[in-house]
Amino acid sequence: MGKPTGFLEFTRELPARRPAQERIHDYKEIDTPFGEDTTQKQAARCMDCGTPFCHSGCPLGNIIPEFNDAVYEQNWEYAYEILSSTNNFPEFTGRICPAPCESSCVLGINKPPVAIEFIEKSIVEVAFAKGYVKLNPPLKRTGKTVAVVGSGPAGLAAAAQLNKAGHTVTVFERADQIGGLLRYGIPDFKLEKAVIDRRLAVMEAEGIMFKTGVNVGVDIKANDLLDSFDLVLLAGGSTVPRDLPIPGRELKGIYPAMEFLSQQNKRVASRPVEVDHRGVSYANGELLATNKNVVVIGGGDTGSDCVGTSNRHGAASVTQIELLPMPPKDRAENTPWPNWPMMLRTSTSHEEGCEREWSINTNAFIGDENGNLKALQIVNLEWKHEGGRMQMVEIVGSEREIPCELALLAAGFLHPQREGLVADLGIDLDERGNVKATNYQTSHPDVFAAGDLRRGQSLVVWAISEGREAARAADCYLMGESLLEAKAESMLMAV
Repeated sequence: MGKPTGFLEFTRELPARRPAQERIHDYKEIDTPFGEDTTQKQAARCMDCGTPFCHSGCPLGNIIPEFNDAVYEQNWEYAYEILSSTNNFPEFTGRICPAPCESSCVLGINKPPVAIEFIEKSIVEVAFAKGYVKLNPPLKRTGKTVAVVGSGPAGLAAAAQLNKAGHTVTVFERADQIGGLLRYGIPDFKLEKAVIDRRLAVMEAEGIMFKTGVNVGVDIKANDLLDSFDLVLLAGGSTVPRDLPIPGRELKGIYPAMEFLSQQNKRVASRPVEVDHRGVSYANGELLATNKNVVVIGGGDTGSDCVGTSNRHGAASVTQIELLPMPPKDRAENTPWPNWPMMLRTSTSHEEGCEREWSINTNAFIGDENGNLKALQIVNLEWKHEGGRMQMVEIVGSEREIPCELALLAAGFLHPQREGLVADLGIDLDERGNVKATNYQTSHPDVFAAGDLRRGQSLVVWAISEGREAARAADCYLMGESLLEAKAESMLMAV
């Protein structure tokens, strides 16, 4: 424990954010620089608990008290060694993870929790700046070849671990750049893409091969892939968006959130806005919120990203509506510590300007004489407990229309794309339509699966965890054993 009284002496402090009226005119990250000495004080708040609940709160099992202690001692190289032993990409999670570890922090029971996510980001940024991120290619190759299909966080984590084990790894991506959701889903004001490129340069130098613009299942058939590689690991994500099939859905002006977000990421990168994140031509042309009344349908993180992007486009107004009731401002009683709390969360995008409404159902899209969207017909809901379940009931007389020229559907994803590779492989699906994989192995013994494609849409930190664990399972299958790191629960399952 670096400083036994640190949690008494210092309060939680995070970097200041650039003013909202400044940052909505660019796509740069919003945090201002934070000194190493201030980070040291934040690390000193860690109590090094006898039972570190933050470990179980983190899907990766990060060894949090130990790297906090190293930061307090200003031993940044050792801090990075500890952090990178469980997390391949702390520069990603340190920026876009909702930090379930902090919700499990013991200090958080009666004080603000330790700023774990920020400390994690600080460690990796210092490591890159001071040259602690070194190339570590395998000393020898196994002679086994692996194809990783999909270059999102799960695919990249799997590729990094399999390469570490000595296998020859090729990552296939159907978009024009590597990164998947990180590249064409997360806005630059949350994750600047130079951060991705910096890590990819390390991975490529360590021997991983990347092939972009390759739609596996179309450009390369499933059988050819299986013939060319000893093992195939699927990490294509959950890409089929949940639609809203109500009257007026055919109108111009109603689009999936990811199409809107991926287009903007291409603009920021000065890439041609011609094909989407899947490598498919945009069916709806160029999407902009400029001077439009925007309604984001869906209250999650993707919806929040649409809010921030719409503000940067110069939307006339931005409204975000959610079907469910407004969460409580403090931790709900049914999600006590150390569980992930049900509570109201306000993102930096909301702070930049947004009307938020809860318990709202969209009954119809209203169009003008030219087939363009002009309004939404919505109604207020009341939620009641009936038959042991929450049931929604429309409030009579609350029906109304709100102006809207751009509606963005941000209600989540259903399952991975089945047409093409998944169908050609003939692998089993689960009851939700995801790829069924026991211990990450599908019904085809040479095909493994990880990430949202296997577990359904989830967090980036879960995707990284899935990629790591799938790589270890694949390594065991190829070699009969594995020396790759495993989370504690994975080791227990193997006993």
